[in-house]
Amino acid sequence: MRFSLQREVLLKPLQQVVNVVERRHTLPVLANLLVVVKSGQLSLTGTDLEVEMVARTAVDDAKDGETTIPARKLFEIVRALPDGSKISLSQNDDKVTVQAGRSRFTLAALSPTEFPAIEDIELVERVRVPEAALKELIERTSFAMAQQDVRYYLNGLLLDLRENSLRCVATDGHRLAMCETPLPAGSQSRKQIIVPRKGVLELQRLLEGGDREVELEVGRNHLRLRREDVTFTSKLIDGRFPDYDAVIPIGADKEVRVDREVLRAALQRAAILSNEKYRGVKVEVSPGQLLLVAHNPEQEEAQEEVEADTKVDGLAVGFNVTYLLDALGALREDTVLIALRDANSSALLREAGNDRCRHVVMPLRL
Repeated sequence: MRFSLQREVLLKPLQQVVNVVERRHTLPVLANLLVVVKSGQLSLTGTDLEVEMVARTAVDDAKDGETTIPARKLFEIVRALPDGSKISLSQNDDKVTVQAGRSRFTLAALSPTEFPAIEDIELVERVRVPEAALKELIERTSFAMAQQDVRYYLNGLLLDLRENSLRCVATDGHRLAMCETPLPAGSQSRKQIIVPRKGVLELQRLLEGGDREVELEVGRNHLRLRREDVTFTSKLIDGRFPDYDAVIPIGADKEVRVDREVLRAALQRAAILSNEKYRGVKVEVSPGQLLLVAHNPEQEEAQEEVEADTKVDGLAVGFNVTYLLDALGALREDTVLIALRDANSSALLREAGNDRCRHVVMPLRL
C-alpha cells in the first residue's frame, strides 16, 4: 500500500477520526486507525466500539492496500510537518514509512484483520436533514444532557423524528432543552432514539454549516450519519426517554419580556456572590422590572435591577443561576420571553419571536 497527498488534505480527515480513538483502551488495535487505499481514494477509520468515524479523501500515486497505524502518532506527525508539505506514506510488512521532504518516520503497523468493524445496521428509518439545521439543534440542546446519571437514558440526547419535523431534547432532571426544525421530506413513522454523550460531542465537532444535506440512517441499535466525505456511526442508548411534553409547564401565564444580553450580564454579576454549592439566585418580578438577588454563607449580597416588559407583580422564584445562563446562551434573539406560574413552578424560556426552541428550568428553594 502507498499513497501521497498534501499535508492539509490529510490533516482534515485525520482530525475528524482521531478524536474518536480512546487514549485508554482494552485492545491494542483500538489505538490505531484503519487505513484503506482503493481506486485512488483513501479512507481512515477510528472506533472505540461505541462510535465509529470513517473519513475519505482522494489521493495521488496510489497503490491499493490496507493496514492499521497508531492514530495519535500519525496525527501528531502530520500536524507538526510544515504547511504545504507533500506527504508520502508506504507500507512494508509490519512497518509504515511516512516521508515529507527531509523528514522520515517509521511506525509499527498492526494487521487490519484485527480491526473491529461495527456491524451493518438494521435500517428502520432514513431521513435527509440540512446539515446546518442539525448542527444548530445539537448546539442549542446538548448542554442540558446529564453526566454519569444513574438514569442512564438521560446521559444522551433524544432525537425525536416526527411526521414533518425533527426534535432534539436533553434533560438532566433539573432543566430541559428542546429545539426543532422542519423536515421537508418528513419521516415515515414517529421514532425516538437516544444518542450517547460521546456520539453527540463527535457529531457537534463533525457537523459544519452550509446548505448541503446529510443523511441520517436509524437502525435498531445504531444511528449512522452519511456525508460525501464522512460516515459516522454511533451505538444508541437502550432505554426509554421521559415524556418531555409533560415537563413543559402548562398554565404559565405570567409573562416577562426582557433583553437577553442585559439579563445575561446581570445574572453573571449576581452569580459572583451566590452560594458556590447551590448557585441560587432569586428573581423578583414587579411591573416593569426584575430584581435579581443572590446571597452566600458569608452574609454577602448582590442585587441587580433589570428593566422588563411585564405587568406581573409580587412573584419571587429561586433558580440555579448556571441553568438560567445556559438557557439564555442557547437562545439567539435579542428579546426573550420568560413564562412563570408561581413560586414553586418551573420557568419556560424562549425567544419572543418563535417557540421553536424552549428551555425549562426548575425552581430552587432558597
